[in-house]
Amino acid sequence: MVRPSSMAAAAAAASARSPPPFSFLLLLIIAVGAASSPLLHLAGATPPPEAAPGVTLHVDEDQVVVDNGVVEVALSRPEGHITGVRYDGGEPNLLQYNASEGNSGGYWNVVWNYPGSDHPKGFMDRLDGTEFKIISSSEEQVELSFRSTYNSSRRNSVRLDVDKRLVMLRGSSGFYCYAIFDHATDWPALNISVARLVFKLNADKFDYMAISDDIQRYMPSAADRDRPRGVPLDYKEAVLLVDPKEPQFKGEVDDKYQYTMDNNDNMVHGWISSDHPNPMGFWVITPSNEFKNGGPLKRELTSHTGPTSLAVFLGPHYIGKDIVVKFEQGEYWKKVLGPVFVYLNSCPPKPEKGHLRALWEDAKAQAQAEVSKWPYSFPESPDFAKAHERGSVTGRLLIRDRYVSNEDMPAEKAFIGLASPGQPGSWATESKNYQFWTRAAPSGNFSIGNVREGVYNLYAWVPGFLGDYMYSSRLTVAPGCTISIGDLVFEPPRSGPTLWEIGVPDRTAAEFYIPDPDPKYSSWLFLGKDRYRQYGLWERYSVLYPEKDLVFTVGKSNHSKDWFFAHVTRKVGDRYVPTTWQIRFSLDHVVAGGNYTLRIALAAAQNSSLQVQVNGGAAFASPAQFGDGNAIARHGVRGLQWSLEFGIEGCLLLQGDNAINITQRVASSQFVGVMYDYIRLEGPPTHSV
Repeated sequence: MVRPSSMAAAAAAASARSPPPFSFLLLLIIAVGAASSPLLHLAGATPPPEAAPGVTLHVDEDQVVVDNGVVEVALSRPEGHITGVRYDGGEPNLLQYNASEGNSGGYWNVVWNYPGSDHPKGFMDRLDGTEFKIISSSEEQVELSFRSTYNSSRRNSVRLDVDKRLVMLRGSSGFYCYAIFDHATDWPALNISVARLVFKLNADKFDYMAISDDIQRYMPSAADRDRPRGVPLDYKEAVLLVDPKEPQFKGEVDDKYQYTMDNNDNMVHGWISSDHPNPMGFWVITPSNEFKNGGPLKRELTSHTGPTSLAVFLGPHYIGKDIVVKFEQGEYWKKVLGPVFVYLNSCPPKPEKGHLRALWEDAKAQAQAEVSKWPYSFPESPDFAKAHERGSVTGRLLIRDRYVSNEDMPAEKAFIGLASPGQPGSWATESKNYQFWTRAAPSGNFSIGNVREGVYNLYAWVPGFLGDYMYSSRLTVAPGCTISIGDLVFEPPRSGPTLWEIGVPDRTAAEFYIPDPDPKYSSWLFLGKDRYRQYGLWERYSVLYPEKDLVFTVGKSNHSKDWFFAHVTRKVGDRYVPTTWQIRFSLDHVVAGGNYTLRIALAAAQNSSLQVQVNGGAAFASPAQFGDGNAIARHGVRGLQWSLEFGIEGCLLLQGDNAINITQRVASSQFVGVMYDYIRLEGPPTHSV
């Protein structure tokens, strides 16, 4: 940890522009450790936990304060909202908190609904606690509970019991948050689309955001998004900054969806107070994704202009309604969300150049330290499974594709996971229960550890190969036991030899051509890497193809230069029209009575319907309109994977030149369309290699 130094001077310098400090007039004091005293640390020095002050807890009628001498957290009682965070005796409050505003400070919330509701967008509930309880109280640890219970007399009472927990440990430069959600057997039906933990940070303090090694920047203020400084674009989240307070942001687009990350890559993100005498970081660390929905490729929000930082446990973004959690009348469900760790760090006064990167690197190191401690030993809830209550699964995954190799191939770098029993690929829309994922070694060997007790299916997909694998037998994981399932064989979907292919089967459209943005909408951070995060790229198709649509010639065209990353509509006047892309190819020989197969893997879809026509003859259509992940509008390169298979009779093909037209038939808006992952034409079955 970049060791915090005394921040008294920083507090004095910033007090005039900081929110009012939270109250420390306490009616009841529960002393559980040594009294806190001003911290006098040398920069870079971290006292061992046993040398740090004990954790203290102070409770009054409407507020609770927990303090370990490094971090101090205040919460409303009994609601359990985090009203203040203080670090190393410095700033009165690192959060932007106003008691008169509902969405301020730190808080949990859900978006929920019920069948037959007349509110199509559902209800947002901040999960105000009605019962406060001290779970544990010692010098080593304080754990607090703020519980809310479903009230059947209130129509719009969220149909859950929710137990929000906060944990602080001795010597820790941060605090932990988790919650237990419970739907009882005698309660009515319920849908949950969003469950998250939100932190609204001090806007006068935090100005620099970091979510990855490459995605870091100074950020505009929330006020810059409001008129007249900002102008909303095609949807409310995207705003063009026309007169920001800081001229450097003028002409950029600010949109929270530019900063989303896959679960697999979303371990730490947060904010830094770059111009403070003691630059400080506020980080949200997620040590495990077992409690998140949608598996490792599910993309979600992280941090964004506000300044705001999120821990999203359940969310529909990039997938859509298929991932919304739905409970029937009387269906029992309980799930532990978290813990996540809120980590605070700082640099010494007057730091040298590079301090922002140093804080980020330290936050990443802390994140790895948290991962190494998972599953945590300290949560007091019996619903959180400790290490001895978990098991593991080991094995080896091989790939059998005789059109590629006569030998079974190791599934190198395969994504292999355990999730609720279902169908191949169903993990991608699973939200109710836990998921556990790993990557296979070059040999195809894998080990999935720290698995909660339960019944699972084993799922996998392999970069470079089409399809989803699911082990045929369900696995019952027991505490302390390892299930060794030996060699598993995945046979990817295939009917015959590859005649040609476009792209790479990797569940993303990133390898295709992503255009430069319209200069009036560009964001400088994404001019090079991750260009797909730029706003308005759907409009660039019409610029590149104003009248005639895309034509791709197999053997001549290059998919990274000539295949647009999203098959979208074209705007003609005031309306949008469908577009038809053509694939031209030549065949040296055609089996007139043979069966050919066109496979189309989609990385994402939004209200789409595809029609395939071969050489101007018969047309084949995909099922009814599908997809609502909105990845095109939300700057994604993947959403929910779709696999389409079209059988083509040999009599429809020609020896010599051929053409396949793919029409995206729906044109209701600029955001309708698909992103291709991979396209392959297979010949009739032959003797394999």
